[in-house]
Amino acid sequence: MATYKQIQTRVKQRYGFISKTRWIAHIKHMSGLPMRKTFNRHDPERVELRLKYKVESICARLKRFGMIA
Repeated sequence: MATYKQIQTRVKQRYGFISKTRWIAHIKHMSGLPMRKTFNRHDPERVELRLKYKVESICARLKRFGMIA
């Protein structure tokens, strides 16, 4: 399982933008992966990532790391 930092690095290398950790968490949540409680979240709801190309880019990296199918 890759760390958020590894995912961010690979997304930056491959697609040219830095993915926010909240975007990665949102996509993991959408994929049904178990999520941990975080101490710094003020709003219990996740913010939707609306930019389709960023969602697809992050999903591609998560698939490459074998985290989602």
